[in-house]
Amino acid sequence: MSHGSFNAYKMAQEQFTTIANKLGLDQATIDLLNNTEREFSFNIPIRMDDGTYKVFRGFRVQHNDARGACKGGIRFHPQETIDTVRALSMWMTWKTAVVDIPLGGGKGGVVCDPQNLSSNEQEQICRGWVRQMVRMVGPIQDVPAPDVLTTGQHMIWMLDEYEKMTGMKYPGFITGKPVGMGGSLGRTEATGYGVIYTLREALDQIGLDINKTTASVQGFGNVAKHAIDLYTEMGGKVIAVSSWNHVEQKAYTFKKQTGISFRDLESITNKFGEVDVEKAKQNGYEVLDGSAWIEQEVDILIPAALENQINKETVTKIKDTVKVIAEGANGPTTPEADKVINEKGILCIPDFLANAGGVTCSYFEQVQNNTNYYWPKEEVIEKLDKKMTDAYKAVAHVANGKGVSMRDAAYIISIQRVVEACKMRGWV
Repeated sequence: MSHGSFNAYKMAQEQFTTIANKLGLDQATIDLLNNTEREFSFNIPIRMDDGTYKVFRGFRVQHNDARGACKGGIRFHPQETIDTVRALSMWMTWKTAVVDIPLGGGKGGVVCDPQNLSSNEQEQICRGWVRQMVRMVGPIQDVPAPDVLTTGQHMIWMLDEYEKMTGMKYPGFITGKPVGMGGSLGRTEATGYGVIYTLREALDQIGLDINKTTASVQGFGNVAKHAIDLYTEMGGKVIAVSSWNHVEQKAYTFKKQTGISFRDLESITNKFGEVDVEKAKQNGYEVLDGSAWIEQEVDILIPAALENQINKETVTKIKDTVKVIAEGANGPTTPEADKVINEKGILCIPDFLANAGGVTCSYFEQVQNNTNYYWPKEEVIEKLDKKMTDAYKAVAHVANGKGVSMRDAAYIISIQRVVEACKMRGWV
């Protein structure tokens, strides 16, 4: 979320403008891509379980659809803002372009806290969101997906409402659905796995054996869990994981120098995925402040929570041992911190490349929905690995050839692809 003076949208615009100027883009093109195509802001009134009525604020932002239908998740969060959604929609445009899938960028959200809402109340919000957006979303217009604090169940409620309103079966309207209801095998793991596929390539690039590396992870949601799982399966050792505690409204870092097992840590979480502090202590974890994840003497940092986590204050806490940062979250690093990271010689895999596994697998889900033929999990994972590996190598090639950072190289590739599509359409 956009806290205090930090504004995710301004950061996204600054990142774009920097590369646009380097590429020498004309002003009309800059104006087009530095702003969103369409924005929707609306109320969702629902009847609460206690009989009272409450109005929730919903958003959908479509940044650019020159390369295909808009694509992007729907977030449920009490601190959601329109500027955060704008930024995320812009990053989705670059994300779909950098992995070269025929989609654009969009994002949605609802200002709510699902952890304080019943299943019935959450269902009403989902259906209300679709009723407000039904004319502007769809399998060939704008395809939503799960995001922060939303799940496959939320997607099914939305799909059901959409199909009721259109009178047709459109499984490709939304992705991230449960398997058996039009979902794709491998989708749950995809974002976290994609982070590690790019990390594997980065380690190979700098000559580090993954079996001899250690990592610290911020977050213990879907992305972090599957990233930890695959990284440890490949031989790496996670020694610290930071997790948010909803009740106490603060984060804790759980550290175990001998290595953290994803399944062991998951076994002591509640239904919201929050780690039980007392059980962690009993299981031999050292419990530290939530910010301690970034201070660990490790080879790899994986921010996989929210934006603005590596900023001008926190970047100074990064140890000299860190060789790679793999951005599992969206927008975790501010431009000021990015400069420090580059000066330190740390290889940073930018968010819209590192975490593009999710949207890539969502695209695979759309393809399967459209053909009504579903692939085995091994095929999905194999295709995902190849797509992420090819994208990483293309970005690394530009970075090395032009002498720029991986982030700048990824932006160069994605922006050029989107600009080409806009110009071919005659928009600018």
